[in-house]
Amino acid sequence: MSRVGKAPIQLPKGVSIDIAGSKVAVKGPKGELSRTLHPDMAINLENGVLSVSRPSDSRQHRSLHGLTRALLNNMVTGVSAGYSKILLIEGVGYRAEMDGKRLVLYVGYSHPVYFEPDNGISYTVEERGRKVTITGIDKEYVGEIAARVRKQRPPEPYKGKGIRYEKEIVRRKAGKTGKV
Repeated sequence: MSRVGKAPIQLPKGVSIDIAGSKVAVKGPKGELSRTLHPDMAINLENGVLSVSRPSDSRQHRSLHGLTRALLNNMVTGVSAGYSKILLIEGVGYRAEMDGKRLVLYVGYSHPVYFEPDNGISYTVEERGRKVTITGIDKEYVGEIAARVRKQRPPEPYKGKGIRYEKEIVRRKAGKTGKV
């Protein structure tokens, strides 16, 4: 059996779940998420413990087992605690700032780049415009927005300038060497 798939999910206090066939809605203190999962996977809720079971040991059912459990766990964690991604901005003159609720990036272009918050996403800027935190309840969507922000100026390998994730390691290259 899948090690991930057979692990039960404990529902934290304040989180309720509604299962209607293959559609699952999770409600918690931070918000509400719903998702349609594969109809072959059986989702059971007993005494505040959520479990996923599969009908057979076919290759497709084995792969869907762990995936379904992971998606459910991400939904439960998102509505109870939330998710965040931290981006670091490096480079002379590169910075971020807030204009109301939207994020403004100054990353070496002749114009600023704007990001509007949508679908429960919020931005915060810290450390004099060098650290951007993106928060939300949907793990997949928070990662998508963080990737879009990073795509504006990915880190380059010579000086390391650009936007990178907090724990991302940028492989540095040696520059030109002089004549000997």
